[in-house]
Formats: sequence, C-alpha cells, structure tokens
Amino acid sequence: MQIPYEFLLGWRYTRAGRATRRNGFISFISGVSMLGIALGVAALIVVLSVMNGFQKEVRDRMLGVLSHVEVFTPDGGALPDPATTLRELRAHPEVVGAAPFIAAQGLLARGEEMKGVLLRGIDPAQEPAVTSLAGELAQTVLPQLQPGAFGIVLGGALAQGLGLRVGDAVTLVAPSGQVTPAGVVPRLKQMSVVGIFDSGHYEYDSTLAFVHIDDAARIFRLEGPTGIRLKLQDLHRAREVTQQLAGMVSGDLLLRDWTRQNRTWFAAVQLEKRMMFIILTLIVAVAAFNLVSTLVMTVTDKRADIAILRTLGASPRSIMAIFVVQGALVGVIGTLAGLLLGLGIAFNIDTLVPALESLLGTHFLPQDIYLISRMPSEPQQGDILPIALISLLLAFAATLYPSWRASRVNPAEALRYE
Repeated sequence: MQIPYEFLLGWRYTRAGRATRRNGFISFISGVSMLGIALGVAALIVVLSVMNGFQKEVRDRMLGVLSHVEVFTPDGGALPDPATTLRELRAHPEVVGAAPFIAAQGLLARGEEMKGVLLRGIDPAQEPAVTSLAGELAQTVLPQLQPGAFGIVLGGALAQGLGLRVGDAVTLVAPSGQVTPAGVVPRLKQMSVVGIFDSGHYEYDSTLAFVHIDDAARIFRLEGPTGIRLKLQDLHRAREVTQQLAGMVSGDLLLRDWTRQNRTWFAAVQLEKRMMFIILTLIVAVAAFNLVSTLVMTVTDKRADIAILRTLGASPRSIMAIFVVQGALVGVIGTLAGLLLGLGIAFNIDTLVPALESLLGTHFLPQDIYLISRMPSEPQQGDILPIALISLLLAFAATLYPSWRASRVNPAEALRYE
C-alpha cells in the first residue's frame, strides 16, 4: 500500500535536520513542544493515580474499622428489639455479616492525662464478621474482652498519648453523671488495658477504644445494643442496599451506609481531583499550543517548498494536510512518551518515593496529618484514556491555523525572490 506523500512530507518536516541554523532552531522548538506535552501528560497521570490510590487506601482503612451499613435508633438509645432487627437484616442476600454494638463517648484518664474517646461496645464473637480489623484481632486481642472483666482495647496512638501498655489500668469517665446527696458527680470506672490495635488510620487509632458489649451496657446504663453493623458482599452497592433494607426492617430505625458517614471527606477528594485535572490539563494545553509557533516558523521557512508543490499540482488541502500531520505527529509522540513516563512512575511510586525521601532526609506524608504514611498509587483506565484523548485533541487543534495559512501561500509570491 502506497503511503500518501502528505504523510511522508509531514514526517520529514517533523524530524527536520539541522542543516541550517534556522532549521535547527525550529527543530529545537518542536522538541520543546513535544517534551512539554510529554511532561504534562505524565504529571496528569501521576497526580490522578496518587489521588486514586490515596482515596482507595483511606477508604479501605476506614472500612477496616467502620462497617458498610449501620442501623440505629433516632435518639441513639438502645434498640427496641435487636433480635428481630438482626433476623430481618440477615434475610437480605447482600448481607454477609451483622453484629450488635454500643456506641458512646467518654474520657480516659491516667494521672493528669485525659483524652476523649469514642467507646464501642462489641460482641467479640460476632464483630469479626463485620470489619477486617476485628477479623485480624479475633485470635489475639478480642478473646481478652470478657464480660464483667471491664477490659478495654485501645488504638495505638491513643495508648501512646496516655502512656499506656497492656496490663495498665485506666479510668473511664462516663458523660452522664450520677445523682448523690452531694449533687451530680461523674461516673468513673476502672478499666484494664487488655490489648492495643493499629488500624493504619490515625483518626481511629487516636480516638477509638473497644470494650465488651455487656460491660458497655452496664457502664452507660443501657438495656441493650444501640445499633447493628452490617457487612455487604459489594461495598459499592451500599447505598442501594441500604434503601432496600430500610423497607425491610420494622420499627423506627435509621440506616446509614459508609458513603454517608464520611461523605464530606469523599466529596472534598472528588472536588480536588477534578480541580487538579483542570489545572494540569492547562499545562498540557500550553505545551500543545507551542506547536502553533513551531508550525508558523516551519511554514515561513518552507514557503518555497510549498510553492513548488503547488506548481506541481498539490491542492491547498494537501498542503494543509502536510502541516497537520507534522503537528499531529509531535502531539502523538509527546502523548505516548508522557503515557510511558507517567505509567512508569505511577506503577513504581512505592519504591521511588521512599528512595527520594531517603535522599532528601524528609518525610512527605506525616501520618498524623495525611492519615496514611506511604504514597499510594492506582492508575485507572478511566483517567488515562481521557488524558490521552485531550492531549491529542489539543495538539490537533493547535495545527489548524498554521496549516490553513500554509494552504493559502501564493506560489508566485513565494518564488519571486528565490
């Protein structure tokens, strides 16, 4: 199959040699445009991959502690009939695990140190079916939570902040007071630290504590669990399944899926991702429109060639196609180079970032600020394809005006001084 001469000339102009100083300068500008497109595409891929990885990492660690769906009463009190509610929830085919719990807040005190804590009363036998964190602790820490022993399991950061280790005693201060002849005094309970966990999520490691559900009911004077936590087969269907469950359970109960528990955080991440996409796309656009100056200089330099081609019978459309091919090839090569560079960095960021941190002697992700301590990355096809298409479209758009000007060159005017 014969290759069209427009493509051959466009490719020849793209790889123009350095026979003259002017040709060399045009080739340099073309190379800069190509490099700019490649770096812009690579930056887009790396940034969006890191944001995807960050979102997935934090989500997975959140769901290691949180459940997919929570069922509770509007006033936060004990469920009226937990056995019936459990039976109704487990009847749904998407529900693979259910466990009752008591949620309350309190203060932990040791000496002069006091910290607020989110206390969760759990059933050690049923909780592993709901969260991965409980599954990891099922054979080691959770068996230490015995009813009536008033043991407590603390997050690692919380225990460190209070200077506690396994076996130490700590005082739990319940928020509701106890009425005595001397007035209302806070209720205190001496607890024994029976375990320490590390979920990998600083927010929970610094505020969450587990106790046995029976002990929690006695401390907070409740008649039963305040809610039920569910695990679903597909976490991405949580909102749909929650709506279905709402029509199945009896009584005045509220249901909340994991997307609503942290919807502000997830909405902020999505907004930031969109804004970063727009900002970095502008970088690609600037690099792509550098092609305008490259092609304008090329058209000016090749006016005699254009005139000769016109006298040999080339149509204005063919002349325009030659320079469109030249600009498009720069865009294609730059985009492909950017894809290779960006994917290479994105898939190896877990080794590149630690090496860079070691070289610079710094840490890019303090765990107490960014919730995770390593740089995650998850390239997604849904991000990469739009990036490549936008880059190619911008490069193609940048070729239209210079190519049109080339097609309007008058052969007689161009050859007058040759």
